[in-house]
Order: sequence, then structure tokens, then C-alpha cells
Amino acid sequence: MNMPERIDIFLDANVYGVVGASTNRDKYGNKVLRCYLQNGYQVIPVNPKEKEIEGIPCVATVLDLPDEVTSISIITPPSVTEKIVDLAIQKGIKNIWMQPGAENSAAVSKCQEHNINVIADGSCLLVVLGYHEH
Repeated sequence: MNMPERIDIFLDANVYGVVGASTNRDKYGNKVLRCYLQNGYQVIPVNPKEKEIEGIPCVATVLDLPDEVTSISIITPPSVTEKIVDLAIQKGIKNIWMQPGAENSAAVSKCQEHNINVIADGSCLLVVLGYHEH
């Protein structure tokens, strides 16, 4: 599969998890969340320290996401990304988009071993969906 096909499959979900969502509007963990919202997508922020972000209730971990979530964006340091992928495998997540800077080669390999559609080539959701700062 080429990258545009991988991205189309990722974006075919009904609800998305944003792992590493942030209350700080300058951080990519917040921009990615707002990018989904700007494009009319339903999202659930994943952050163990916050109750809600951008008015949306948070869940603490990937394991707390509802079963309907099949695609997650990861905006975490590479060392954390690998742990997130382990949880995603446990949860049965089908699509993972590692935002630029979150990529981890071991995490990518785990995704491939478990037939998870992984986007970790430097593609940025903000570019693909056309994010606008308000």
C-alpha cells in the first residue's frame, strides 16, 4: 500500500483517539486535536493528567478509549510512543499515525508485526487535513 492509501484508510474511522493531547494551544498535541475538530471529525483526547481538553472529556490511556475508536494519532516523545503502541495492540487499534517527532522504529516494527496500518514517514495530519490557526 502506498502512503495516500494508508492515509485514506486511517481517515475512514468514525472516532479518533489523540494520544498526547495537550491543553497548551501552542503544542502539537492540541493542534492535532483542533485539526480533527475543524474538519468535523469526532475525537477523544488521551491524557492521564487532564479531565477535558478543548471542552472534550479525556480518557487516561488508550485502553480507556471506546471500542469504536480504530484510529489513533500519537503526539508523544519516541520513548513513550513504543509504550502507546503496546497498549494499542492490546486494545485492537487498527490504524496509528505517528506525528513527525513521535516516530520510533521499534514501535513501527511492532505495528507492522501486528498488521496495524502505520503512518510514520513524516506525514503530518495538520498538512493532510489543512489545519488553520484561529
